[in-house]
Amino acid sequence: EVVSGESEEESSGVNLMEFSDEILLHILSYVPCTDLVLNVRRTCRKLATLCLDKSLTHAVGLQKDYKVNKDKVKQLLRDIGKEIYQLNMAGCYWLPSSTIDHVTQCKNLVKLNLSGCHVTSLRLSKMLSTLQHLRSLAIDVNPGFDASQLSSECKATLSRVLELKQTLYTPSYGVVPCCTSLEKLLLYFEILDRSREGFMLFGQLMVGESNVPHYQNLRIFYARLAPGYINQEVVRLYLAVLSDRTPENLHAFLISAPTSFAETEATKNLLDSMARNVRLDALQLPRAWINGSGLLQHLKFNNPFYFSFSRCTLSGGHLIQKFINGGKDLKSLTSLNLSGCVYCLAPESTFRRAEDDIDSSILESLVASCCNLRHLNLSAAHHHSSESIGNHLCQLLSRLKHLLSLALPVCSITDVAANVEKPPAAPTLVPQTFGKKIRVGVQTYPRNLTDQTNQKLESSVFWALMGSLRFLETLEVIGSSFSSAMPRNEPAIRNSLPPCVRAQSVGDSEVAAISQLTYLQSLTLAQLPNILTGSGLVNIGLQCQHLRTLSLANLGMMGKVVYMSALMDMLKHCKCLRDLRLEQPYFCAGAQFFQALSHCSSLQRLCIVSRSGTLQSDAVMSFMANCLEVIMCHMFMGESLTVCKNLQQSIVRSFQADRPALNVVIFPLLHEGLTEVIRDVPMRHLDEITLFKSRVAEEPPNLWW
Repeated sequence: EVVSGESEEESSGVNLMEFSDEILLHILSYVPCTDLVLNVRRTCRKLATLCLDKSLTHAVGLQKDYKVNKDKVKQLLRDIGKEIYQLNMAGCYWLPSSTIDHVTQCKNLVKLNLSGCHVTSLRLSKMLSTLQHLRSLAIDVNPGFDASQLSSECKATLSRVLELKQTLYTPSYGVVPCCTSLEKLLLYFEILDRSREGFMLFGQLMVGESNVPHYQNLRIFYARLAPGYINQEVVRLYLAVLSDRTPENLHAFLISAPTSFAETEATKNLLDSMARNVRLDALQLPRAWINGSGLLQHLKFNNPFYFSFSRCTLSGGHLIQKFINGGKDLKSLTSLNLSGCVYCLAPESTFRRAEDDIDSSILESLVASCCNLRHLNLSAAHHHSSESIGNHLCQLLSRLKHLLSLALPVCSITDVAANVEKPPAAPTLVPQTFGKKIRVGVQTYPRNLTDQTNQKLESSVFWALMGSLRFLETLEVIGSSFSSAMPRNEPAIRNSLPPCVRAQSVGDSEVAAISQLTYLQSLTLAQLPNILTGSGLVNIGLQCQHLRTLSLANLGMMGKVVYMSALMDMLKHCKCLRDLRLEQPYFCAGAQFFQALSHCSSLQRLCIVSRSGTLQSDAVMSFMANCLEVIMCHMFMGESLTVCKNLQQSIVRSFQADRPALNVVIFPLLHEGLTEVIRDVPMRHLDEITLFKSRVAEEPPNLWW
């Protein structure tokens, strides 16, 4: 490549080294730090100097450098350790724990992220004892962690830490009691109710963990709970101190709980104290707290930038009056999560049915008040527009010109007139269940947009919405009744609920409208019943050249993958695609599919979830050999356990040596041992791609550096 590059430079008369230092530094900023220090700087004197520039070595990120191994990290930290002020090793699950010992070379570290790295309490103590300038820390607390093993020097370092992110896999306070100056505390509770041996775990803390956390300087409190009763019990212990004395400077209080998290007397006291003593800028509470407490109306806000009322029964009238400042100016709000908030666009929640139309005046007030919204989530609810001209949900949302990410239910994007004038096409009348396969013949599809009915497309409200949100980077269109076949801690779901009646007409033309989003980076489509050929996917592949993440689930008929041909054509154009997740019954992962997927030269992670799905082992092996960047391959199909295990072992045996971060899980979807397999998946992959969920406005923007 270097030789060919030199010949091109000679012929064109352009020499890369003639560019200014500023331009070269900008180019080098896109190169992984390990390559800069260990390879690029050895090419010439000029690059040797530039590669060690402070702008490139001040902050080092290894979190997505899947090719880095322990030897490279050791050499990197030895060469530039003293120059590093910010080190991010989040999710480097493949590095042995001994690699952490070399972090002591970075004497000037101010920020350190070790989330997803296995660190024992003794190693942590030794490392932190040398990092006297540390102010921001992220770690995991695993079974066996013992705070009594932390040295006095380590505790002295922790006493100066201002920001702490702690992921708990065992009931523990971790290092929180040692962090007496905390201003930001982020807690992720990932504790399982049962141990690997099958014993029930309890929320009591380990012996010697009774020290009280220090929250007096706290400004941001965030807690995210995985499903499970034990996580609720442990977080209550963290909240007990807050309920006794609420920090005066608290301005962000966020608790994300996926299941019912009952309000107690202690939490009522906490909310009461917050209502009397603080003014908030960000708020997220469990739905039971919002639904059952009258104290919420007394909470005061300063310049709120984030609200999440996910899965609560908050009515639109209450939302506008109490939280959106009575419909007045709220330009500070940039992120709003109303996922699963089924009554948020209705004046009252008492008598509303799922099929009722929304109150467009509520949405209009919301859009007018929060004109600077960048992230909006309206998924997991039925938001049906009325026939009133100009009051369609898509028409109102088109006024939000600053949107970067948007999540909508499928039934909200359909044209009301289209539903009234004609019934759904014949294929959509097929029951959305896993029944007998139905022969529908060979489908053909138009290869580009010009072959479609342009007049129909461009007159639709969804087409107009996509045209107005030109800078949108993330889009999710998810059926309001969709649920993934692979939940977190439960067996695979065998049947899915039918799509909303209003969603029956949403199909290929709506997907084609998405191709207008030139800067789209992440796309999720789930439960679009009227997909007949998938022709819109080809348009997206051609036009959305920045697409990095693609998730498709239950498109078209459930008994046949009608969009396979279009999907394979689409993949040939997705040169930037890094993550692909497919969830579809009867999916055939054969030679043709993997041959098309091999065109995605940047692909790093692949996840396929398919009840009764099949795979071709030789095709998978060939794909892995051709796509050198792939480090994650998860397939949950209908094949036998023997076939799955043999293929998984073959992939690991063939490619693990050259791909240190390789993570392979191939397992029957309906096998009783699935939950045990899932618990061994690295949290980075599990949270970002393997498990299906809406990610728009899931947490405040820039919550962690």
